[in-house]
This record gives sequence, C-alpha cells and structure tokens, in this order.
Amino acid sequence: MKILVINGPNLNMLGIREKELYGDKTYLSLVKKIKSYAKEKKVKVKCFQSNYEGAIVTKIQKALNKYDGIVINPGAYTHTSVAILDALKAVDIPTVEVHITKVDEREDFRKISFVKQFATRTISGKGFDGYLDAIDTIMSL
Repeated sequence: MKILVINGPNLNMLGIREKELYGDKTYLSLVKKIKSYAKEKKVKVKCFQSNYEGAIVTKIQKALNKYDGIVINPGAYTHTSVAILDALKAVDIPTVEVHITKVDEREDFRKISFVKQFATRTISGKGFDGYLDAIDTIMSL
C-alpha cells in the first residue's frame, strides 16, 4: 500500500508559529513520526508540503494510479480551495482530511471545509497523531 501525505501552507512553520495551538514540534518531527509509523505498518508513504495551491493540485493529479490513499491537511486552503477539492474528485483516490487543531472550535471561517465534501473522514484536534489515525483509516478501506 502506498499513501501520499500532503500538507498545505504554513505547516512547514510548525514549531515556530502559534505554539499555543500547534505546539513546539517541527514539521520535520511530524514527517519522521509519519514515516516511522508507516514503516511499522509496512506502508509506503511519501510526504509533501507546499505553500502553493497549484503545486498541491499538481501533486494530487500526479497521484493518479500511483497511490492507494491520500492524507491531506490543506491548511488554510481547506476553507478556500475548490481547485483542491476538484483535483481530489478527479483522481478519486480514498482521502482522509487531517487538522492538528480542532478547527470547528476556532474562527467561524474555519468551519468551512471544501475537502470534507470528498474526504472519507475528517480527523481534527488530535495533533500529530491524527495523521497516524488517517493512515489507519486508509488501510481499513
């Protein structure tokens, strides 16, 4: 099984930005945790992060016929990107949406998720462990 993990804008700033929300662990530590868990589960995983919507759309499109599942934290694009939603619908790969924080308990605009319209499941508020739950969810499909 092969899973693509996509992280959107500002997730590369983990450990620096809003530590009261995201904690002090870095993006690199997130990637290490995901890869270690995937190895334990005998899953191949590719992690990708971009601050650019078009790069994320392109990565999703290139996943067609290469990955069995997508784990995505679109960051701020969660609330704005029909393009990411359309790319996910086009490739039709099982997808789990992940958010480190409880986005539904934050600002009102964060309660809107375009990706949620396609995702099999949305996991929020579990910190980095949400990504591991997402991998388990894809493995169970």
